[in-house]
Amino acid sequence: MEIWDVVIIGAGAAGMMCAAQAGARGRSVLVLDHAAAPGEKIRISGGGRCNFTNRLCAPQHFLSQNPHFCKSALSRYTAADFVALVERHSIAYHEKTLGQLFCDRAAQQIIDLLLAEMDQARATLRLATAVTHVEKTESGFLLTLSSGVEPVRCQSLVVASGGKSIPKMGASDFGYRLAARFGVPVTETRPALVPLIFDTTTLARLKPLAGIGVQARVGCGATAFDEAILFTHRGLSGPAILQISSYWREGQDIVIDILPSVEVFEALRDVRRTGGRQTPATVLSEFLPKRLARAIGEEMGIAGNMADLSDATLRAIGDRLKAWRLTPSGSEGYRTAEVTLGGIDTRALDSKTMAVKVVPGLYFIGEVVDVTGWLGGYNFQWAWSSGWCAGQVA
Repeated sequence: MEIWDVVIIGAGAAGMMCAAQAGARGRSVLVLDHAAAPGEKIRISGGGRCNFTNRLCAPQHFLSQNPHFCKSALSRYTAADFVALVERHSIAYHEKTLGQLFCDRAAQQIIDLLLAEMDQARATLRLATAVTHVEKTESGFLLTLSSGVEPVRCQSLVVASGGKSIPKMGASDFGYRLAARFGVPVTETRPALVPLIFDTTTLARLKPLAGIGVQARVGCGATAFDEAILFTHRGLSGPAILQISSYWREGQDIVIDILPSVEVFEALRDVRRTGGRQTPATVLSEFLPKRLARAIGEEMGIAGNMADLSDATLRAIGDRLKAWRLTPSGSEGYRTAEVTLGGIDTRALDSKTMAVKVVPGLYFIGEVVDVTGWLGGYNFQWAWSSGWCAGQVA
């Protein structure tokens, strides 16, 4: 039987960061993962370039039943700290919109960085090895592994198993089931950062627009995001839709401002005065893709030229463009969700160390915890920060 100081379940962003930190303290560290390769969600992220953090990262960019929980970890290991690590490994990167930082070349560079840090800290990585059972012992934990592998003992057990998102990559509810075994509460989980779908009637109106993308403001309740939306054959996607999906709940409307930078009624009234012979669709196509402009005109049943339209009609067009209400029937689910909303109840954890308060030696980090970031590198930063914190003490 093998004996380790620390066993980490999950070779993702949080798990590998934690391993490097714990190993650097002189702890013997074993990282286990049922997958055949480490960091698979890192590899596919950011279109293969990995949006590894966000320089604007702050607690208000995260959702949790306790919005204050993430503050300690994010302040102790910041986006600037991870950027410094990236620079030490000579990885070239660039900033896109809204503070998002991407590798110039490939996401594999971030995986290689973590593996190099683990190697330097003498942490051991064991892939294609599943944990089938965990028991608490007087001195720590006993882990039963997949068939043919001897069990291992450890003083500290760190659960970095991720959430349910993208099951085809091996995602599961393992972390939540393990938490339940030790009496650790779990909040409701649901897909987040995920495209939204619609009923057949609404979808019949949206399908002809598939492939069109526009900048928009998408709101739900008191929250709104100004980013791109994309019409798809299943409904709506794009950054603004993914963002609002974390706030949307079944039965709620989303409100879309298709022209957030334009006072549509005033603009249409000006055109009526100077170019009254134009059709509404022609005018709208100056602001929107032609296919979308034509569809809006047809849907509203607007006929005639601009000169024929009353202020009431122009205002109705403006209202349609500035406050288009839709009621999604659901989301595409964990199949395409980038992250899982909810998870290990933060009331059970120490915000400074990520340790379970009532189970000595047990830690939960990363996506499995009820801390979910916005789109744009925030969830990776939570992985780095929470993994770093646990790595200082596990």
